[in-house]
Amino acid sequence: MLGIDAGGSKTVAWLADARGQVVGEGRAGGANLHSAGELATEKTLFEVIHQALGDRIALPEVVCVGMAGMDRPADEAVLRAILRRLGFRGPVHAVNDALIALVAGADEEPGVVVIAGTGSIAYGVGPDATAARAGGWGEVYGDEGSAFWVGARGLAAVVRAADRRGPATALSALVLRHAGVDRIDGLVAQVFARKDRRQAIAAMAGLVAKADAEGDAVAGEILGAAAAELAIAAASVVDQLAMRGERFRVVLSGGLFKMAPLLPSMLATRMGEIAPRASTGVLIDEPALGAVRLARRAAEGRLRVPVYAAAREARR
Repeated sequence: MLGIDAGGSKTVAWLADARGQVVGEGRAGGANLHSAGELATEKTLFEVIHQALGDRIALPEVVCVGMAGMDRPADEAVLRAILRRLGFRGPVHAVNDALIALVAGADEEPGVVVIAGTGSIAYGVGPDATAARAGGWGEVYGDEGSAFWVGARGLAAVVRAADRRGPATALSALVLRHAGVDRIDGLVAQVFARKDRRQAIAAMAGLVAKADAEGDAVAGEILGAAAAELAIAAASVVDQLAMRGERFRVVLSGGLFKMAPLLPSMLATRMGEIAPRASTGVLIDEPALGAVRLARRAAEGRLRVPVYAAAREARR
């Protein structure tokens, strides 16, 4: 069986045996249909699958792919068509990448996952296997609290400081040094010229975290606002699932939690106010583990992809 985590900045494929033990791995850059496009996504999936298979000739009978946007039937159809072109003829299970991260951290238990990578989303599954989500609509509509969101606000703070429309910030020197330029106009030109602009801006979140660690007030405000936005999304999910008084796990996943080591504790404090009985922690394993677990459930005939509450109500 094969489990794939296709994220905005990296893609990880794990090949597992019938017991769920990982026997092969593949890694490459991001594979997102909306930001990278269908052709680039297919190339990345081919690369990670080829790496994971190694010298093996036969393709796995069951594959599960977690990717942003897989709540939409049109995106699921495109992904399944890609995997058919890559030779897969067996069952292909396409799910939201938030689900595989939650399964990696909470397995079959109810819980909420907050993802803050290039993009952001909060997603949860209640005791009755009902799902709920908040956010995850992309940078145009939000992605509040994501690495892109933090990085973009860091760049905005640098420009505002240069214009004297905002306070001076240690981010100015850090960002200019990172970009290898000595003037703001050079920074602006460089950012707009990059084809990987979204990923480049998301990488700036690490500089915001560095400035915050050095005591910069502007950077601290940005990260504080990110924690607040992520908590708002998580609270929406908790309320949709009526879990404020329940005991469950809150799984934190995504590169921003690694770039900004203080962010998990900031979010954990807020989650303690929202759901006092919940426990909050950063995901240790790769989200691809969740994809492998779902693929194994499918192979055993017991896969149940959670249904959103609104969809369940519409069926009644």
